[in-house]
Amino acid sequence: MTAPRSTARESRVTRTIPPHIAGWQLPPDWRWGAEGLVGEFRHYQEVIDGLGRSLSLVTAPDPQHHRWLYSEALQLGHRSHPAIPTTYHYWNAQQRERGPGYLRRWVSGETVAARNERIGLADVPYVMQILRGACTSLAYLHDTGAVHGALSADSVWVTPTGRLWLLEWQWAIPRDEIPVGLRPSLDGYPVPPEWRNDGWRPTAASDQWQLAAMCFTALTGEAPPSDDIPPVKWLRPETPESVAVAIDRALLPDPDERFPSAVAMLRTADRGYNSRSVFAPTTAEEGESASAGVSEEQKVRNAVGDDYEILSRLGSGTFGTVWRARDLSLEREVALKVLHERVSRDGDIVSAFWREARLAAQLAHPAIVPIYDWDGRSGMQWYTMELAEGGSVANLVTRAGARSLSEIAQQVDLLLDGLGAAHSIGVIHRDLKPENVLIDRYHRWRLTDFGIANITGEDRADTAGTPEFSAPEQLLGEPQGPAVDYFALAAIVAYALSGKQPFSGADPKTILAQQLAERTDLSSFPEAIAEWIAMGLAASPSARYVDAQAMQVAWRIAVKQTARRERTMRRWGWLVPGRKGKS
Repeated sequence: MTAPRSTARESRVTRTIPPHIAGWQLPPDWRWGAEGLVGEFRHYQEVIDGLGRSLSLVTAPDPQHHRWLYSEALQLGHRSHPAIPTTYHYWNAQQRERGPGYLRRWVSGETVAARNERIGLADVPYVMQILRGACTSLAYLHDTGAVHGALSADSVWVTPTGRLWLLEWQWAIPRDEIPVGLRPSLDGYPVPPEWRNDGWRPTAASDQWQLAAMCFTALTGEAPPSDDIPPVKWLRPETPESVAVAIDRALLPDPDERFPSAVAMLRTADRGYNSRSVFAPTTAEEGESASAGVSEEQKVRNAVGDDYEILSRLGSGTFGTVWRARDLSLEREVALKVLHERVSRDGDIVSAFWREARLAAQLAHPAIVPIYDWDGRSGMQWYTMELAEGGSVANLVTRAGARSLSEIAQQVDLLLDGLGAAHSIGVIHRDLKPENVLIDRYHRWRLTDFGIANITGEDRADTAGTPEFSAPEQLLGEPQGPAVDYFALAAIVAYALSGKQPFSGADPKTILAQQLAERTDLSSFPEAIAEWIAMGLAASPSARYVDAQAMQVAWRIAVKQTARRERTMRRWGWLVPGRKGKS
């Protein structure tokens, strides 16, 4: 039998500890994480270690597969590639009531299948991102004499920062170590032509075919047919010629006619592809740059080329664009924030940009993204900061929906501690929103983008921030103190728990009217949490919390009261499992 497969990650998510590990005794100071994931003959459960890191505990629910699980862990323990998770530790069955299972890093993000389902047709840069990450991984694997054997849109994960991970490694071990009769479930996915007669016989050529089939589907919205696969450009004419040629050749029915290696496939795709042409200009100034033949990305590459390699674009705001980059001197990936060229000639904006870097650099706290360095060259200004591999809270809710209270309770507590540290040195953020709360590789929520923060000798009056998460006094242009951050954080918590903004409208005036009337529906939240949010969202700054510490204490009390109430309701059978507590 094979485990059920779904293209949607959320349908495979588990929110409770499965029976086969429910009785395990974790090490001191460890705890179970918020979710797990069902794979083929495997279960992946998040665990939090004594250092607060999110790890994945990989187990085999069927006891007859324990030897197979050990072989998988052994293989991964000897792999060294950025897209392949390495085994950290293996627990055997005799180890203090836990095991067998192995630990590796917990991968945040979503599968290619989930993204296709959520967004639809992929753009060419995303497909190239998959090709580059997967081809280099496969080349590494094939050079060691191994193959993946189960490459699909469900086994390839991409993080919000664009990092690619290959999973489902239970099939990438010698065939004689896989239980007889078992093979990957390929229901819903195209099968390489050579497997139709001979069955599952993975080779380097079939890995190549599966990768090309995944890219074909992402670009066209259709799986390649069993026979007579049409050229990609017939279905997606704007596909660059070199990318189309690479995919078409890798999908040829005869394995000998495909590329001799994954590297050759990637070289063909890359040969005529110019990633610097994919960002369409949105302003007159950018249009002038494009007409001059030099794009924003090319200018950034030219400016930072001696120190950083630009890997991908992460996002853009009012003043700057954030890039994922590799620090060439220290061999680490970082986030590089570059001031837009069109505003870099404004001395006031440049001063504010540097102030943002200096302020953030002063705020050494686990809940605040650290700044590494700042520099400028060739008319460009930038600073580098730690890369938050989990993306933002906005990314998380968009791709995975509302979060549970148990998942976010400690994260909100940490953010309040960070806000307290910032306010204690006179720094108010003034633009808190889900996009500015980043998630690091250990699932910690961290504050970033102090672009419109100010050192407060006195309250500042102007309109700033993002309307949906801005306090009324911001939208009115009135004097603003630390209470604007308390309002925004309460709105972020409501958004994370419900998946919806507490206030919304077509324009700031509509949002402001809702805020002043304190019209927001909190009925879906537990009573204590609703009261905490309501106080944070009070229209009058004086009616909100006195300071971040008071808000933090109130949050802890609300969380404890909610947990106690839910335990009581479960004990008496009043709370249906899987539903939120509701008063």
